[in-house]
Amino acid sequence: MHGLHLTADLNGCRRDALAMVDADALRALCLGAADAAGLTPVGERFHKFADHDGEPRGVTGVLLLAESHLAVHTWPELDAVTLDVYVCHRHADNSARAEVALAALLAAFAPRRVVRHAVQRGTSA
Repeated sequence: MHGLHLTADLNGCRRDALAMVDADALRALCLGAADAAGLTPVGERFHKFADHDGEPRGVTGVLLLAESHLAVHTWPELDAVTLDVYVCHRHADNSARAEVALAALLAAFAPRRVVRHAVQRGTSA
């Protein structure tokens, strides 16, 4: 088993991005990113955190993929988002698909700053 694990820490995200505070919007965004990348969702879970003192709190969401997973966590009070896209390469190199999914998510949140990491995981045997 081997694969590519992409992470991105986003700061200065669009405050008006509905996916920052709405679980249904985040779900639609994640499904759209997976579809654009040719990835195959096989399960999902999205959760909206309760507002606090009238301020919206974030959303967390995970798509289980046939290729592995995609996860997003938002902090609207901090204009921040973390992204996690992991794809395995069991039957094909899915690296380009992971990059497409990550790019779609980055475009939606339009951050001012991004810290990205790419980790090759596992072994090729």
